[in-house]
Amino acid sequence: MITLSSDFGWPYPASMKGVILQETNARLVDVSHEFPRQDVRATAFWLREVLPYFPPAVHLVVVDPGVGTERAAIAVRAGDHALVGPDNGVLLPVARTLSEGFLDVFEVSYEEPAPGERNEDGRWPPVAESSTFHGRDVFAPAAARVHERGIEDFEDQPGFARADDYETLQFPEPTVDEDGAVGEAITVDGFGNVITNIPGEVLAERFGSHVKANGIWASARRAYAEVDVGHRVVTVGSHGNVELAVNQGRGDETFGVDAGGRVRLSW
Repeated sequence: MITLSSDFGWPYPASMKGVILQETNARLVDVSHEFPRQDVRATAFWLREVLPYFPPAVHLVVVDPGVGTERAAIAVRAGDHALVGPDNGVLLPVARTLSEGFLDVFEVSYEEPAPGERNEDGRWPPVAESSTFHGRDVFAPAAARVHERGIEDFEDQPGFARADDYETLQFPEPTVDEDGAVGEAITVDGFGNVITNIPGEVLAERFGSHVKANGIWASARRAYAEVDVGHRVVTVGSHGNVELAVNQGRGDETFGVDAGGRVRLSW
């Protein structure tokens, strides 16, 4: 299996699939191509929440605001999984989860052939045909190569070199004390729920009461439907973090918080 994740929308993912299917008959599974545009941190958060539910696979991830620059392309071996994408930190949080903290990172190299020429090994190393679409020209053929040769054999494959220096990504830490918690919004989901970096444990003894979120009172409840439609609720999402939400409404608009915004809870 090869999974595909990007912020491309359409029709660009089809090109990546076409390249992959030239090299392998792997089952292709779309995770999403609607990740927040150019938002590396939000994508990294969602991948960490989603990909561990997959059986062993090669995961192709392209959220790449630095395309065409000097940033490297990398492949990461993470337990029984492999991840391929840009060296901007987007792969690292889920890789740590899949590998229980141990990272094995390789830089993917590519060569630009003379006009009209192909490498003897099909499209490998990946052909640098475009400075704006490395998803198609670099990452997709690399993912196909990893799938065909196996994730345990990076060291023996042309075009892969062990990387000791690569971009990392850590989510910010909240501050929690007896009066409340201060954190930030990591992302906003499609329902308008504001997902924060504040751990859900802060609400453990407060369900059934009210808390303030950025100065706005809301009910602390275990489920959205425990408040009336249109009412504010502070709850804990499936990811284990505090969410600011509105039952059948949009929490981001009601609480006035976008991704990256400051969130203060007080009791």
